[in-house]
Amino acid sequence: MNALRFIQEYMKNPSEVGAVMPSSRQLARQMIEAVDFQTASCMVEYGPGTGVFTDELVRNKRPGTTLLLLERNADFCKELEKKYHHVPNMYVIHDSAAEVSQYLAKYGYSKADYIISGLPFTSLPAGVSRQILQQTIQVLGEEGKFITFQYTKVKQKFFHSYFPCIHTKRVYWNVPPAFVFTCSKQ
Repeated sequence: MNALRFIQEYMKNPSEVGAVMPSSRQLARQMIEAVDFQTASCMVEYGPGTGVFTDELVRNKRPGTTLLLLERNADFCKELEKKYHHVPNMYVIHDSAAEVSQYLAKYGYSKADYIISGLPFTSLPAGVSRQILQQTIQVLGEEGKFITFQYTKVKQKFFHSYFPCIHTKRVYWNVPPAFVFTCSKQ
């Protein structure tokens, strides 16, 4: 999906898409920096959009690692299915990230090792954000990591209410520049 198509999706529903441009490859690389691909057996991506982060996950994951993509936008889901239909153990799911536990169970998992999120928490309703993070903390393994990005640090305190340990890094090579939050339970 090209940038023009991405902008069209943003114009249709800005609070759901959350960005006017796809994320940069530099941001994608930073988003996966904390992932141990050799030990991960199950990973989840919230809001993969056009697949910028997904590309990096697919490029690095082992064939036996399960990857669930939870995307609410039907057009993005169709594009993701076309793009990744050949990838083993990868599933594109047209649903909310708040339903993550249901899909983990469907594919035989109770916990995820890593959850990568492209969701725009700043523009999501507070109740939806809380529901998603409550589910996330429930399904994330004890050693697992929740990795997300935002354009500001406005939600950092909110993330801290769920995750006691957060490492923040600024990525300037993105439009606009972004903060990557790597969150863990310990």
